[in-house]
Amino acid sequence: MTLQDIEIKYKFQFPLLYKQLDADGMLNVGEYGPKWYAEVYPTLKENPPLLLHSYDFEPLNLKSVDKEIERLRDPENYRQIKEEFNFIPFAKSYGGDHYCFFLNEINNGEIPIVFLSHDSSESEYLAKNLQDFIFKMFLTNMACFDNEGADDEELIVNLHNMFKTHKKYLTDQQQEILKDILSREIIDYEISSSNYSEDARGLLTDIEKNKLINEIIPFDKMDTSFEYSEE
Repeated sequence: MTLQDIEIKYKFQFPLLYKQLDADGMLNVGEYGPKWYAEVYPTLKENPPLLLHSYDFEPLNLKSVDKEIERLRDPENYRQIKEEFNFIPFAKSYGGDHYCFFLNEINNGEIPIVFLSHDSSESEYLAKNLQDFIFKMFLTNMACFDNEGADDEELIVNLHNMFKTHKKYLTDQQQEILKDILSREIIDYEISSSNYSEDARGLLTDIEKNKLINEIIPFDKMDTSFEYSEE
């Protein structure tokens, strides 16, 4: 299965950046299975493919992209996605949600990225295109470390390795911002709102992360949702 095979089969065009990622081998994540983490992951971690070290993100190989498109379009699928919606999944969360290109709203060649929840009938806008999504994911990973299974040193090494393989796909401005943040010391801080508060750890605060997202990659629909189900 090739990228072109998928485009022909489903009659659409992937974003140019996704095609470049494919040409550069950035979508080669191997076959997921019981031995993937022990046998495949060690061969990828120093030169990570698409957002490999991002929390709650599993990039799909092209065979899996085809399989997941078929699954989402299956009339018997429990999600009951409205026929007019055209989602093209390219990654999954650990819980089985999908990160998708939303073909219904292509704007000047830019295809929005949405998060398709499996336990609700809502899809959330994440970024106006793939490049901005990659930048947003970097900032999110840098602001909120996931300390389960990895120490600070390993997390920093993973971020540096991921920046090494991803920077060519970002704008000069985005590269400089991430490079600056990677040079910082780790901080402990608190995320708080009117409803809750929690301790966090990272290279920047959640407030700074949100400010950078709004300033550098503005998108009027970011973090808004819509119903995708027939039910």
